[in-house]
Amino acid sequence: MSVHDVAQRGFDAASDAYERARPSYPPDAVAWLVEHLAIDASKLVCDLAAGTGKLTRLLAPTGARLVAVEPVEGMSRHLRASQPDVPVVASTAEALPFDGAALDAVTVAQAFHWFDADRAFAELARVLRPGGRVGLIWNMRDRSVPWMDTLWGVMDRVEKKAPWRDHERWSDSALGERAGFGSLGIAEFRHEQHLAPDDVIERFASVSHVAVLPPAEREAVLDEIRAILGNDPATAGKSELAIPYRVDAYWCERLP
Repeated sequence: MSVHDVAQRGFDAASDAYERARPSYPPDAVAWLVEHLAIDASKLVCDLAAGTGKLTRLLAPTGARLVAVEPVEGMSRHLRASQPDVPVVASTAEALPFDGAALDAVTVAQAFHWFDADRAFAELARVLRPGGRVGLIWNMRDRSVPWMDTLWGVMDRVEKKAPWRDHERWSDSALGERAGFGSLGIAEFRHEQHLAPDDVIERFASVSHVAVLPPAEREAVLDEIRAILGNDPATAGKSELAIPYRVDAYWCERLP
């Protein structure tokens, strides 16, 4: 199965901005995943749709044997540079390059919304051993801060057809009970990403639906972001800004 067109073109074009300006994941959320997926040095773990390796590098200290799957070349280039000891395979969630029951755990960070959920879970059921586990994690947009709500409002217009929109209702239907898997464990975390104003601009440039716009339209969107940052009393003249995120995490176990 091919990669979603917007993801393929957008993340390839914006991979440098993605690596520099996208947030990582907070230690408590990573610890929760590691605990519930039982990740340790004895396990073979796939970081699926690994992107530039933001989660991959946080799993490395567990000592687990890691393999990454990432189909977008621009993203995997950063992953290979940051984690040269982790094998990287260009494939998709719907056609995983592993034998049956080969894996102890699979992690997916900031990516499951791009998958065909039914086909992906069928593949996860195939490649995970009985008792193996899946962990999913997202940095979600926290709109509780007024100036950030204004900025994300710009994205509302740009991303009308983005597959992750309305995440709460989507997660209920896409991640509910799945054949071959146990019940879903859910947790929520919070953190902030501290960026200089220019890096906030790059954070928005890394959004796939922005990256695929024609150059003039893309620059108009980024100019709108610049204007908000320059005029809002909460951000104007500041050398560092804090972007809040809600982190949604899930896990489930492959049944015997």
